[in-house]
Amino acid sequence: MNLSHTRSLGRTGLQVFPIGFGCYRIADGNAAHEAALRAYLDRGGNLIDTSANYTDGLSEQLVGRVVKEFGRERAVVVTKGGYIQGQNMTLARRRTFPEVVAYADGLWHCIHPDFLATQVQRSAERLQVETIDVFLLHNPEYFLTEIAHHHPPTAADHDEFHRRVREAFRFLEERVRAGKIRWYGVSSNHFGLPASDPVMTSVARCLDAADAVAAGNHHFAVVQLPVNLYECGGALEPNTNGKTVLQFCRGKGIGVLANRPLNAFWENQLIRLADFVKPGDPPPGPEALRALLEPLRRIEQQFADRFGSSGAPPPGIAGQMEKVMPQIRSPGHFEQVAGPYLVRPIQQWLAGAQQTLAAHEHWPDWERNFVGSVNDLFEFLPRHLSAGQQKTSDAVRSRLIQSGYVDTVPPEPLSRMAVRLLLSLPGLTSVLVGMRRPEYVDDLMTLPDEPPLDPRMAETILRAFRPAPIAGY
Repeated sequence: MNLSHTRSLGRTGLQVFPIGFGCYRIADGNAAHEAALRAYLDRGGNLIDTSANYTDGLSEQLVGRVVKEFGRERAVVVTKGGYIQGQNMTLARRRTFPEVVAYADGLWHCIHPDFLATQVQRSAERLQVETIDVFLLHNPEYFLTEIAHHHPPTAADHDEFHRRVREAFRFLEERVRAGKIRWYGVSSNHFGLPASDPVMTSVARCLDAADAVAAGNHHFAVVQLPVNLYECGGALEPNTNGKTVLQFCRGKGIGVLANRPLNAFWENQLIRLADFVKPGDPPPGPEALRALLEPLRRIEQQFADRFGSSGAPPPGIAGQMEKVMPQIRSPGHFEQVAGPYLVRPIQQWLAGAQQTLAAHEHWPDWERNFVGSVNDLFEFLPRHLSAGQQKTSDAVRSRLIQSGYVDTVPPEPLSRMAVRLLLSLPGLTSVLVGMRRPEYVDDLMTLPDEPPLDPRMAETILRAFRPAPIAGY
């Protein structure tokens, strides 16, 4: 690692790379995800951000296995707890935890010490560590947003919210003394909201809670929040004792991690701050889709050649996808229809074929190749659909340049422009980027070698994105 590029994570004494490896949707068992994490560590990165909730523990499992191989001293690992889904839902239905927020069917939340005790233990086991570097309460604002479904949260509701945060901190201080975690903090999507917003969460009041349980000797030292071109309240909103979150944290020795740097949510829509094709090029047409489907077609033809008419009929998935894909509008739409119309029919067909053909000598190899091809498609098809959004990416790049970002020939990738701007903000420690493929690592890891923007220019550009979204959104 090039130590000249590392930054102090608040007052923790930990030195971290300014670009962190975000593990949302990262899972053990996925070869591309593992290769990307290994590439990140090989390239000198050392900050890994995960959560008990990410892929239901498989994210922590992959991180634990890879970091153990590289050496524990090579990484600063941040994990989070609070969500009750998947394995945690099974646990919560078996046990009764106090102060559970039943936010939605299949989505509960809890930061009571009784529940957090299970999360610290389970996370440490999956991460294969005795001591977790940083443990964050994961979006505790669910308490406030659930109340907001019924009525605007009152001052008393906020007092109760911060009482719960204080008691969680009291438990985490005990875990620090026991040597199970080093530092703790809060990850909240609401830290950057205007002070007038009834569900805004306050870094200052979280700091007060830490002072209340361990005045002068607490270990609250890290916060995490979304920061991107559109969700930039953490850099611009004076909502924290008259200062922005970045200004306040910089003065108090609190490290700030920015998540969702390339996935901006604006007016209930997602704007992906990246290029999908070469800037200015048209999106891929039907021939590109046929090329993506061709490996699966060949495998399906092998079924007919090897098994003839025995067993279940050939699935014809490639043909079905070629008919369905032009009707799908976006990656989000793909995720909605993939389960009922693609995944479940494939699973049902495989179950029948396995019963009929399991004893056939060619079946195991064919099944393995078929499943691998389908998994690859489900990775590449959303990216194929995203290419249609390049027009929006070109418009975002134009606004960046109009606002003062230096134009280059050839054009700088939009993802690098978006991350470079955030790296230029005083008080922001590290930008957490979801890098699920090695090429994403290659795209961004050289950014710390390049000069940042002038901080005043970075703020000017962010303000240019606040009044209105790009046309079409």
